[in-house]
Amino acid sequence: MLQLQFLSSPRLSVQTLNPDSNSNTKPFPPFSFSFSSLKSTQTHAFKFNPLSLTPKPSNFSLKCRQSEYFDQKQRFNNSSPTSWPPPLGLPPRFYVGHSIYKGKAVLTVEPKAPEFVPLDSGAFKLSREGFVLLQFAPAAGVRQYDWSRKQVFSLSVTEIGTLISLRARESCEFFHDPFKGKSEEGKVRKVLKVEPFPDGSGHFFNLGVQNKLLNMDENISIPITRAEFTVLNSAFSFILPYLLGWHAYANSIKPDETSHGNNANPRYGGDYEWSR
Repeated sequence: MLQLQFLSSPRLSVQTLNPDSNSNTKPFPPFSFSFSSLKSTQTHAFKFNPLSLTPKPSNFSLKCRQSEYFDQKQRFNNSSPTSWPPPLGLPPRFYVGHSIYKGKAVLTVEPKAPEFVPLDSGAFKLSREGFVLLQFAPAAGVRQYDWSRKQVFSLSVTEIGTLISLRARESCEFFHDPFKGKSEEGKVRKVLKVEPFPDGSGHFFNLGVQNKLLNMDENISIPITRAEFTVLNSAFSFILPYLLGWHAYANSIKPDETSHGNNANPRYGGDYEWSR
């Protein structure tokens, strides 16, 4: 905020003789008047002679409080752990997640972005859909968790849709083999079961991992209440179009290119249906 403060100026005074004065006459008496603003109590008075006016210089004071704002901003910037904007004009990156802590385990949910590959035309093509990474870690004490024993499970967009549509007393099961199609196929088995509470007030998330390569068999279970499950489903519904990469396509649409639509790949048919 910039504040201007004016100090009252001294009265202007002039000591001159009347032009018609002579040795037998006295100086013309000075003429004075005053005026004041309707909203101000200060009165400014002037004395002047019609022939000459020699006002004394007024004192003017300028007080700026904007420096206080910059001082506070500088202190805030110095205390901030990261710089803004990012250096070299790079776009900022954000890492988010949601955790549910319980007495025997913790569940952390993190979205992972889709991947694109550049084409010779300068456009980009989706090469891999995004997913949601679930991380389970068993408890190691009171409010302590052993992250060295964590197990992960990646939910595809279809599996996310299954969870979103899951009702209070319904269950589902997902099976993953990270080495499917490779020489180690069948040596690592992951099973995620989502089963309802007996009273229908929530679901158990049970992750079982069998790893023959490490001779390891781990089972982690965590109860998720109805409210917590609602939060997860709301986040899943919001992030799902972004995992499909549709946000990138939507952001690339321009008004003068709407007629071209999504016809880059002829297998989609494009506008063939509508041109019949």
